[in-house]
Amino acid sequence: MFTLSTQLRCWTFASADELEELRRETREAFIKKQEDSIQDSSIFLSYEEECQLRRYYEGKLKRFCQRFQPQMPNYVLGTAMAYFKRIYLHNSIMEPTPEDFMYTCVYLACKVEEFNLTMQQFISNLDEDQSREKSRILAKELRVMEMVHYHLTVHNPYRALEGLLIDVKTRCTDIAETEKLRPFFDQFFNKSVLTDACLLFPPSQIALAAMITSATNLGLNAALDRLVGWLSE
Repeated sequence: MFTLSTQLRCWTFASADELEELRRETREAFIKKQEDSIQDSSIFLSYEEECQLRRYYEGKLKRFCQRFQPQMPNYVLGTAMAYFKRIYLHNSIMEPTPEDFMYTCVYLACKVEEFNLTMQQFISNLDEDQSREKSRILAKELRVMEMVHYHLTVHNPYRALEGLLIDVKTRCTDIAETEKLRPFFDQFFNKSVLTDACLLFPPSQIALAAMITSATNLGLNAALDRLVGWLSE
């Protein structure tokens, strides 16, 4: 249950300001560790540059998962992205090599979410030297687990959304277009996975936001009004 999970206890924050403060503290701690060996502080990335670099690798992780063969379920992407975001809350992106940890996060997420495939199947999706990447991924797997404090279970919003969709189908039998919501769900999650939503909100709230946004876009205002009514009862 999410309410008893390490995700809520350790990886869900009160506000975006709290996240920013933690990331700034992480950056300052990294720079302080380098003071004895590096005198020129201008070589370090600014906080804004760190954010840009982190977002770049998050986008790269997302694209890798979306073009993966065999097709990767959305919840594997969600879990991999959660690992990656958690790593760079307590580590500066100037320190661990983001590229290596990015692929290792995806590989570990495949295992945890039981998306079963061989290492050869996994590395066949890489454009880089496959033998080298295989060694790097295996070498860093335990390190990734350590960096996320061995909190490997991630509660994604996808299952919660399926429950909401079943409710709409059951209670709104007069609405035949509910399955047409799915493309809008995908659009919503494709955008939200690149934000800090998984670090700020419970999966049920993200799922509800996806449902409301999708129903609004499709013009299913009747279903939307009834859904909000049920939840407020």
